[in-house]
Amino acid sequence: MPARLDEKLEPIFQDVLHRNPGESEFHQAVHEVLETLGPVLVKYPEFVEKKVIQRICEPERQIIFRVPWQDDKGEIHINRAFRVEFNSALGPYKGGMRFHPSVYLGIIKFLGFEQIFKNALTGLPIGGGKGGSDFDPKGKSDDEIMRFCQSLMTELYRHLGEYTDVPAGDIGVGGREIGYLFGQYKRITNRYESGVLTGKGLDWGGSRARTEATGYGTVFFTQEMLKARGDSLDGKTVVVSGSGNVAIYAIEKAHQLGAKVIACSDSSGIIVDEKGIDLAVVKRLKEVERRRISAYTDVHKHAKYVEDGNIWSVPCDVALPCATQNELNGSDAKTLVENGCIAVAEGANMPTTPEGVQIFQEASLAYGPGKAANAGGVATSALEMQQNASRDSWTFAYTEKRLEDIMIEIHKSSFETAEEFGSPGNYVLGANITGFIKVARAMDAMGLI
Repeated sequence: MPARLDEKLEPIFQDVLHRNPGESEFHQAVHEVLETLGPVLVKYPEFVEKKVIQRICEPERQIIFRVPWQDDKGEIHINRAFRVEFNSALGPYKGGMRFHPSVYLGIIKFLGFEQIFKNALTGLPIGGGKGGSDFDPKGKSDDEIMRFCQSLMTELYRHLGEYTDVPAGDIGVGGREIGYLFGQYKRITNRYESGVLTGKGLDWGGSRARTEATGYGTVFFTQEMLKARGDSLDGKTVVVSGSGNVAIYAIEKAHQLGAKVIACSDSSGIIVDEKGIDLAVVKRLKEVERRRISAYTDVHKHAKYVEDGNIWSVPCDVALPCATQNELNGSDAKTLVENGCIAVAEGANMPTTPEGVQIFQEASLAYGPGKAANAGGVATSALEMQQNASRDSWTFAYTEKRLEDIMIEIHKSSFETAEEFGSPGNYVLGANITGFIKVARAMDAMGLI
């Protein structure tokens, strides 16, 4: 069961439930933040008086629209798309676009709400937003995806701008989709406004290390959590859920820091390779051939593929959930703890259920919530915006160092805030309060907004 809320916060949460019926992921995200804010209200009573929390829980703007498009056979399809511009107190709305059949308003609002605090943690001038569509890019041709992206941007463009709202990629939206979206934006507006989308190709305004940033950043954060305990990733066994962009580059950085990743997954099953995952094979399967992870055993016969397997049953020192929300439940968390796991860092957004989080915290393992651990992606998107604004391009090494420094600072601020508010080592509380105070102070300074 979720933790009880402070008596001042319970009515706020009940109002969120009443105003946003049926949006379970959004409810979960709001509750997870509110349950840590009790100590803040004691120290900053003005946030209660001025109803800052209520204002943060209500998006500034919610855009919902249809996206009609035609497939290669001439059949017409209609999808629904969303852009939730949640909070711009610290800068233009910033957050990805997700293309997946599961997308509905509740998921986009949960992601946008998380993005407010994640973006605040980076220390960069970006607000929180999120978007997406229930369109499924799997099995679609390049031409079909182009038509869909062009149709979506024909409506969405009027709400975007480098000082207004800056989307990026997310699940189902990579460099190909960003290219089609940017091309249509440029075509409609007659402006080469590089900073309006991030995750662009390196030849046309993209940032080096952006592709790697979320996965790398998650591992940098993991390393910092272990350092705080006098340990490191060197020699540790790691499991990483997923095999998409975040998972691939989490595996890569974990290997570079001396760990051995022994398992990864996709929606069909899991691969366990006790010799260490061969990342070159995973990259070829997922980034080039777009095949299922089961094909890994065609190359490495010694590896084991388990259809519909549970990756959290694989014993490990470190677990990195990098697939999707609520993929790691209380039973999984208990299994990880019993198998000797010492650290969990979330590469995905809210991949651990409240029951799982509670088990991790009770076991006193190092647990890094997504809004802190996976903030490297949006941080590097903001660095891409900086480069676009200055008509500049940085080296990979320089950008990666900036990313590492940002992740170290996020860890430091979350760690110190947790100690300040009487909960040492509680990165959930530390990250939530750090991000909340930054946004709340800005909103208070700007008057009733």
